[in-house]
Amino acid sequence: MKGASSSSSNWRDLRLVLRPFLAAQPRPLLLGCLLAAVTVLAAMALLGLSGWFITATALAGLHAATAFTFDVFMPSAGIRLLALGRTASRYGERLVTHDATFAVLATLRVRLFRGWAQAGAARALLMRPARLLFRLTSDIDALESLYLRLFVPAAAALGAALLAGAVLGFMHAGMGLALALWLALVGWGIACVVAWRARQPSLRRAHAIESLRARAVDLVAGQADLVMAGRIEAQRDAVMHADQRLAQADLALNRLEAAAGFAYGSASTVTLVGVLLAVGALVGEGAIGAPAATLALLVAFTATEPFAALRRGALDAGRTWLAVRRLAPRMAGAEGAAHERPHDNAFAVILQRVGFAHAGSRTAVFSDLSLTLAPGERVALVGASGAGKSTVLAAIAGEIAPQSGRASAQPACLLTQRTELFQDSLRENLRLANPDATDAQLHAALQAAGLEADVRAMPAGLDTRLGEGGLGLSGGQCRRLALARLLLRPVPLWLLDEPTEALDAAVAHDVLRRLAQHAGPRTLLIATHLRREAALAERLVCMRQGRVVADLRRGSEAFDTALRSLRPD
Repeated sequence: MKGASSSSSNWRDLRLVLRPFLAAQPRPLLLGCLLAAVTVLAAMALLGLSGWFITATALAGLHAATAFTFDVFMPSAGIRLLALGRTASRYGERLVTHDATFAVLATLRVRLFRGWAQAGAARALLMRPARLLFRLTSDIDALESLYLRLFVPAAAALGAALLAGAVLGFMHAGMGLALALWLALVGWGIACVVAWRARQPSLRRAHAIESLRARAVDLVAGQADLVMAGRIEAQRDAVMHADQRLAQADLALNRLEAAAGFAYGSASTVTLVGVLLAVGALVGEGAIGAPAATLALLVAFTATEPFAALRRGALDAGRTWLAVRRLAPRMAGAEGAAHERPHDNAFAVILQRVGFAHAGSRTAVFSDLSLTLAPGERVALVGASGAGKSTVLAAIAGEIAPQSGRASAQPACLLTQRTELFQDSLRENLRLANPDATDAQLHAALQAAGLEADVRAMPAGLDTRLGEGGLGLSGGQCRRLALARLLLRPVPLWLLDEPTEALDAAVAHDVLRRLAQHAGPRTLLIATHLRREAALAERLVCMRQGRVVADLRRGSEAFDTALRSLRPD
């Protein structure tokens, strides 16, 4: 039962990845397989026809009568046509297959990003950020073997087996059928055995590469801390150990590749000997002549080469299967990620008896939490660090999925404590919020955020390139850029998580003034322990240890008391 369940799960994962893979570029993928088959068939036909022509010409030249009557033009024209056709189909196959593969991989990366948009997915990846890079690069790239090294060679090999069987079938039906079946069974059988034997070494190699990269990055990036902690030698040994495991996996795969090459070589020899004996018998019986025998031998000689091309894909099958297993859950999640949560338009935010605990923790961040916000309200969530304020905002934004209860909200934009800026131009960093925004709209948002003058003073203006993490801007400028991005996002709900933390008082008050001025009819929910941020609100929701302990409205004495208890500038 366990084996059947595992097999069912594996095939389900494969379908989840193959469906978008094949649906992205169906016609180019099919055309690439057909062109690969045509290339192989043209090469086999070219060699076979050339051998037949040379043999027939030599035999015709033995007698003057046949020398004058033998037609050399048709075979030579066929040889030229096959040579040109092989070159054209080979070029077209390379062009079509690689272009289609790159397009498919780009589509899969988009689907993977959509899968990460699911609640909790991004946070899980942030716990081990190296995984994100490996999924986007190594795992997605491993899927190209499905097409370039498995599907395309398999189609070409099938065409080779059918052509060889057809050519020999015209000479003797039984011999043609036997050859086609032999090629298919032996050629694909060797590939299947190699894939099975290479599975574990290929998996070990994939894990070793990831471990080596992660440990090398830790060694380079954290060498100062490692030296201070006296762990530099241990980290170096860990890198060497990962490299040793990679070398062992490579050695095992190289041995398998050599064994596969020997197996295909032996199969080719057996095929050639068998065909030689068969055509020899036919020549002896007078059923065929020497030119036809030469044609059969040369076709049989080249028929095993396309199957040998499956060897590389079989060796990579373990790595490809690992990538399929890793990517399938996020590919499945991508379909649901695009759907919006149902929401009651009478409220901006609805939390009904919501509960949440971090993975692996028995302590709930909050349980049985209920909260509603009317459209246009400005509410501050206040409380000590660890009270659950940021987690509430993440649940409302859809970044995490509550484990119990119901959470729904209007379309929202979450401004966290950290400004996420990328190594790109100012323009593209702003357009993350609205890809269709014009330069005029960008300048208007910068003006509203108080950053317009600074950008105008830059020689490149909106084309100014930022370094990693916004390098080149001060902390206040980064925050104003985040505010401009917030203003560009056309959503009715702003979720602000300590928006002016770590800013000096003057910049912080200016940012808050602009937030209040340009929020308009939007609903604001601010998580804070600062008085200046809570002062924007007309309602204070006080939290303690994951519970709402007070819900206060402006104008009451309790509201003023709670506001005064917060940390001043």
